Amino acid sequence: MSRVPRPPLNGLIDDLYYLDGTAPYARLMLPPMPGALLIVNLGEPFRIRAGTEAESAEYADGCVISMPTRAFEFGYPPRTRSVGAHLKPWGLAPLLPMPASELCDRPVTIEQVWGRLATAELRDRLATAGGPHEMLTVLEQELMRRLHETAGLGLVRHTSGVIAATGGAAAIGDLGVAAGVSSTHLAQRFKQLIGVTPKRLARTYRFTATVLSIDPAAPIDWSELAGGAGYFDQAHFGHEFRTFTGYTPTRYLEIRRRFLREHPGHVLDGWSLPAD
Repeated sequence: MSRVPRPPLNGLIDDLYYLDGTAPYARLMLPPMPGALLIVNLGEPFRIRAGTEAESAEYADGCVISMPTRAFEFGYPPRTRSVGAHLKPWGLAPLLPMPASELCDRPVTIEQVWGRLATAELRDRLATAGGPHEMLTVLEQELMRRLHETAGLGLVRHTSGVIAATGGAAAIGDLGVAAGVSSTHLAQRFKQLIGVTPKRLARTYRFTATVLSIDPAAPIDWSELAGGAGYFDQAHFGHEFRTFTGYTPTRYLEIRRRFLREHPGHVLDGWSLPAD
């Protein structure tokens, strides 16, 4: 189950969620997305591998992931149980004691962000809550309590909104001019609060919109898809696809179709993929 939090959190968070059950696969690959993720784990530890060359690490209390630039592989226990938040790209900044840039492509535990005692208390309150609705309320209250003033948040939020509204097609060089700041200042604020530059955020929005437009059950004209998404040509699109996922477009489609066959209508179909 999930729900949108009340203001002002709704300007930072897309939804709060409760998850309890068995993952469709023991390992799932999550491509980069224009957003951040917070997971408070209440079940057995899970594992995350950040990049194909990295070793996976275990997360018992949960994790915080700022906006990623590469795919992450999640390894799940037989049964998973967690409460968390899907955040907007800038959503973590007012909740962190450090710049988001320090977490770029480096998932950290909840304890590393909020401390051992506070994390243990939060997990205990969640575990003893009266049900999923109350658990989401507990998490919402905790996030409200941790909100702090963040310099440059309005600038980054507004400019990110322009990028999102254009599906990543906004002219990056014009964004600083429109906001009345230099491109260097804008890039610095983005790195500090999101962890990536405006250009990288735009690339992620464009890639995400393109991938989500793919119907795996239908024939795909990759050249037409690439051109419609604003890529220079199919080769450019293919290179971007491998950069973001580690897969070629055709291999991605094979995996999506496998997911569709094996788990029709599953909530995760469309973004997460079974890991090879």
